[in-house]
Amino acid sequence: MTMVTDQELRQSRKRFLELAEKSYRQSVYCFTGFLDMAQLDLFYGMQRELSHVPCTLFGGHAGSERQMVRFGSDEMMGYEEPFPIVCLEIRPLQEKFADRLTHRDFLGACMNLGIDRSTLGDILLRENTAYLFCTEVIADYVAESLTRVRHTSVACRRYAGATGDLQPVRERREYQVTSERLDSVAARVFGLSREAGRQLLQERKVSVNGRIRESGSSTPKEGDIISVRGYGKFVYQGMTHRTRKGKCNIAVDVYV
Repeated sequence: MTMVTDQELRQSRKRFLELAEKSYRQSVYCFTGFLDMAQLDLFYGMQRELSHVPCTLFGGHAGSERQMVRFGSDEMMGYEEPFPIVCLEIRPLQEKFADRLTHRDFLGACMNLGIDRSTLGDILLRENTAYLFCTEVIADYVAESLTRVRHTSVACRRYAGATGDLQPVRERREYQVTSERLDSVAARVFGLSREAGRQLLQERKVSVNGRIRESGSSTPKEGDIISVRGYGKFVYQGMTHRTRKGKCNIAVDVYV
């Protein structure tokens, strides 16, 4: 995942303000593209500046990581306008001859089409089939143009099912940590040293419920969604018990 530069964040800030002002003055709904961790953190930090316009976040499914912001509301406009998000199903034409495909493979194939990353949301995998959330404006182009992922021929079409059924797969795991500090928990879940965990926080690669955290001293709460860029994300389920030596046994639900 490419890091967002300071210049790109300044552009995002300007864009948020422009969309909010347009929505407020013209009484129309305005949408961002799909935002990454740093952009979402920027948006959350601008709540006071954007408070004159109702805002809603959504990424196409519950628990989505990449999300759009919609400026405007039913109460403000007098009507409802859905998010311009489409779910595409990408499936191998012949499963028995298909490569074992990963999230990186599907994302790389989409990026090779020359489209902007902000038009692509989450990619959920179900065995060797991917469900891609994207903007309405590029959905047909992707469906027509995406014919191969790595060496595998694929069919890409609009998903006909209910996107509410496409929940990320999570696996319950338990770990023992010296404390419930964020840096200790994140490092343990992904098999890193405590120092490596601190480094990830300093590099602004860790977020809790969409907000970037730079200090590892805080204690996550039950239900917090913790994302570590480059490693994955998990839902913290709290401490199950403390050992006689004072260590904490914790439970997490890891997105797999």
